[in-house]
Amino acid sequence: MSANSDTKDSGTTPSHRREPSVRSVSIRVALMATAVVAVVYLVVGLAVLGIVTQNLTAQIDDDLTRAVARFEDHDGVDRPPPSEGQAEYGPDAPPRKTPFGPVLIVWVVEPGGMVRASDTTAELPEDQRVLGGLRTANIGDETVRLISWQSDDGDIVVMGQSLAPVQDAQRTILLAELLIAPILLGAVFVGSVAIGRRVAAPIERARQRQLAFTADASHELRTPLSVIEAQTSLALSAERDAEWYRKGFERVDRESKRLRRLVEDLLWLARFDSGGAHPTAEPVDLGVIADRAIDRFEVLAEARGVTLTAVTTTAGAPVILGPAEWLDRLLGVLLDNACKYAGRGGHVELRLAVDAGRVRLTVDDSGPGIPAEDRERIFDRFHRGVDSKEGAGLGLAIGDAVVKATGGRWKVGESATGGASMGISWPQAQVARSQPGSAPAARSVVTPEPPAA
Repeated sequence: MSANSDTKDSGTTPSHRREPSVRSVSIRVALMATAVVAVVYLVVGLAVLGIVTQNLTAQIDDDLTRAVARFEDHDGVDRPPPSEGQAEYGPDAPPRKTPFGPVLIVWVVEPGGMVRASDTTAELPEDQRVLGGLRTANIGDETVRLISWQSDDGDIVVMGQSLAPVQDAQRTILLAELLIAPILLGAVFVGSVAIGRRVAAPIERARQRQLAFTADASHELRTPLSVIEAQTSLALSAERDAEWYRKGFERVDRESKRLRRLVEDLLWLARFDSGGAHPTAEPVDLGVIADRAIDRFEVLAEARGVTLTAVTTTAGAPVILGPAEWLDRLLGVLLDNACKYAGRGGHVELRLAVDAGRVRLTVDDSGPGIPAEDRERIFDRFHRGVDSKEGAGLGLAIGDAVVKATGGRWKVGESATGGASMGISWPQAQVARSQPGSAPAARSVVTPEPPAA
């Protein structure tokens, strides 16, 4: 068999709308994915910042609350005790770290309006010289957390702690998020482009194959229709003799049969691709199918001057799982191609064997063979040899679909005579056998019905 592609006009006009490339689609998808990740990252970053701020502020509130309790309990005095080496508490006392924890600032607002502070540089705003719970206020250039209460002397005591640690933590988190953001978004974009191209590549190849399939199918369908239309137009244009009409009808008959075979093959492939209503896979004796296929093609081989032989060397039952009608069609495709390419005076041999738990079927011919560089394309739809104008190039595509659906594996090579060798192997199906001493059990093997004449 030969497997060169037949050059033909696709019969289609170029589209005015240019389809986007895989690269542009991948980049567009990657940009969308990066934008989504950026929004999610922003939301998560703000949530983390808010949680950290809330926790640190709560810690400062706890420190202030404990400090207030210890301040009031210290020797019954409503002021912090002096530390060693420091002056008595008062307006002139320098800022210091109290025994209550972090650096605290205390203001005492007397009933007359006089304010005494532990840090004279921190002036308490007038609107904060009131009683109140925990609150945040700006004092000078700093933001502090305040709490106030009334002492036994009638003074309003205000205690505050700086929120600088919280602000430092906020700046650290923001800096880390800003540094991580471009790295993360860049990685997401590059990864999305790579994954998008990898995922879109087979889809794009499938789309291109579908476009090529549609173009080739249109061409193959149009050719016989054009012949039939031309023949009928000529027949209707003028009176012809009987011989002319006979030859015209023969041509119409030939083209209509070709059209019918093509439509049947296309319908079979369409049903197979749709995945619906596939026949049930059952144990099938491939030897029976091979014998019937040989009987069916003996007449065709003889008409083409081809010698057709079969060799069976099996150490076990050549039983596989699959629809019998599909396997019968597969054998028909292989033998038809082999007889066609073997040429007059050629030889076709079908070999069937069982080896190491696998059933092996091989069809060899003495034709021109398949060049090694073309063997990957022989199963493409509408792929056929340049030296053959017969068929539409769908036979091996159908055969490949059957082999894959039944769990088989191809082995395409060169026969001993230099032609093509089309080999297939399947896992051998187990057939139930009767136990010793019991009545023989029927083998559950399906054989195909003989094809209708």
